[in-house]
Order: sequence, then C-alpha cells, then structure tokens
Amino acid sequence: MKKNLISLAIAGVFAFGASVAAADEVAYDGAWYALPGVNVLHADSDLEAKPRSVGGFLKFGKEISEHWDVQVGLSHNSVGNDLDGVSGKYRQTLFGVDALYLFSRDKFRPFLLAGVGAARNNVDYSVNGTDIGGKKTSWMANVGFGAQYLINESFGLQADLRHVWSRAETDSVPALGLSGGSETIGNTYLNLGAIFRFGAPKPVAAVEPTPEPVAAVEPAPEPVAEAAPAPVGPAEPAFEKVTLSSEVLFGFDKDNLKEEGKTALNNDVVEKLKAHPEVELILITGHTDRVGDASYNQKLSERRANTVKKYLVSQGIDASRLHAVGKGEAEPVAECTGVRGKKAIECLQPNRRVVVEIEVQRAGE
Repeated sequence: MKKNLISLAIAGVFAFGASVAAADEVAYDGAWYALPGVNVLHADSDLEAKPRSVGGFLKFGKEISEHWDVQVGLSHNSVGNDLDGVSGKYRQTLFGVDALYLFSRDKFRPFLLAGVGAARNNVDYSVNGTDIGGKKTSWMANVGFGAQYLINESFGLQADLRHVWSRAETDSVPALGLSGGSETIGNTYLNLGAIFRFGAPKPVAAVEPTPEPVAAVEPAPEPVAEAAPAPVGPAEPAFEKVTLSSEVLFGFDKDNLKEEGKTALNNDVVEKLKAHPEVELILITGHTDRVGDASYNQKLSERRANTVKKYLVSQGIDASRLHAVGKGEAEPVAECTGVRGKKAIECLQPNRRVVVEIEVQRAGE
C-alpha cells in the first residue's frame, strides 16, 4: 500500500510537469510568494515517538497557471520518544518541491498537492548513554490536500494536511519495540502558514478612447404648419464610447471593483448617464486577453461586466438602462504575435478592458 501511494505522489508531480509543458505559449504572469509557517507532526508509530509536536517551515511559491502553483522549501520538526527509560528525540528535516492543483483562483482556493524531495531522519535515542538510533538521508514523497484564502492582494493564509514518506534507521531493541534497520516511515503533517505575495502584475492606466469625428449637424428647419414626422433617432450620441482598463477596475484575476475603479466609473459613466436621461440603454462589455483557458476567460469577462452593472445600479442608475455581456478573448484589439512572457502580458494589456457604449438613445424633441 505504501509503495502505491508513493508512486501516486511521484506520478502527480510528473503529470504537473507535462501539463505546464503543454500550456499556452504565453506565460501565466502570476505572483511569487513567501510562505512561512508552523507544522504539527504526528510521527509513524514505528518510531515510538510522542503523539505530536510543533515545528516550522519556510517555502517559496509561484503561481504558474490558472490552476497550478509550485512551492519549494524546508520544514523541520522534532518530537520526544515515548519509551520508558529512553532519552532523546526524533528529528525530521525535509526539503521538497510540491505541485498544487488549485480548483479556483477566487479568494478561497482549495487544492490537491503532490511532491518529492529529500528527508533527513535523525532517530536520536539512547539508553544509559548508549545510542540506539540512527541518522539517514533519503528520498521523500508526499501527497495531501488543503486550501488558500487571500485576505487582500498581498496577504493570505494556507493550510494543508499531508502524509510524508521517507526512510529512517534505528537499532534493533526488541524489548523496547524497535525492530531496527532501515525502513520506510510515514509521518502526517498539519501545516499552517501565511502567504506574502509579490511580483503580481501592476495596475496600468486606463486606455483613453480616441474620439471619433462627428459630422457637423445641419440646423433643423423652422417648423411648418403641418407637423413633421417624429425623428427616429438622435442626431449624434450623447457621449462617446468609454473604454476602461481592467487593471484600473479590478485586482489581478478578480471581479470585485477596486476603489480607483469605482472612481473611474463615477467620473466616466455615472455622471454621464445622470446628465443624459435620453440615453435609454447602454451596453457594458467585458473583455479579457488570450492568456489561460478560453472558457475561464469568458466567465471572467461576464462576471466583470455584471459587476460594473451592479455598481452603476448602486449609484442610482436604473437597471433597465443597463445591458451587460462578456466577450472573453473573442474581440482583441492587440494581437501581440510572437511575443512571450512578461512582454506579452504588457502587450496584451489593451485587450483586458470593459467598454461602455450607448445602445439605445431617445430621439431629441
């Protein structure tokens, strides 16, 4: 059974590598983060150790794609033995690389994990001054599950429960229940840590729309005795199309409005709608770039458009005047062919936007 679980852990790491290799040619520009924390160890019963002990760890992580993170780091724990007449502790130091599959990039992010690395097991037991333990450096493999919760763009929490396999060595002391020799042990860890994020894409200024030239409007003729037919539409739009950068409106990969996003909507949209009641319906369209899964991008664009709609309603705009849709990555304004990595993220910035434009405007008197 142990060998099957270890094989599953290793297979999970290699499957992750294959997934990243097959990803889109544009690199996912997620954040780096530091992850310090504490762990609680429940040692393998073969070690005859006490039930649990508190240790610590320090890891560094990278958001690789929409669903994958990689974490690398060290952890350590030590626990006293549970044998009568025996002194000393069992100590374990781990260095490993974990692949995390996240089911969401929202604030709450549950995940599965698998990892491999190296373990240093020190069974430092002695009886009347005679060592009965041993030190061994071996491979390490682990699997587990957990969740992250982001409190804001820079700080969050992570918790996980994992089972860790490695090799340890002890002397044979049948009277104490120690079989001796080198054997595979399995320890269980509960890890609790704090996430300090850095290196995420910075907000950039909104792309100002270029006003389209408007043809001069000929003065209306003087009214005649017979009533002329009512005009079918306005002579010109009450205001020009407004394009707002997603980086100004939202946090990275989020659909909740930032304070500067609310200010931009107040200035560029709310005031204009309140000043022009003749505008009966506006179209709010969310757009994303091509990075990541197309289905995910479509849903993100829809959520962002609807978030803008809800905010406008909260500012006193009648919901019947608002029509929100998402276009995902379907209507890019920048192609950025052949550009990769961070340069691609910067080049594709104009595609990450929300567009507000007049859909129906009542004809003037």
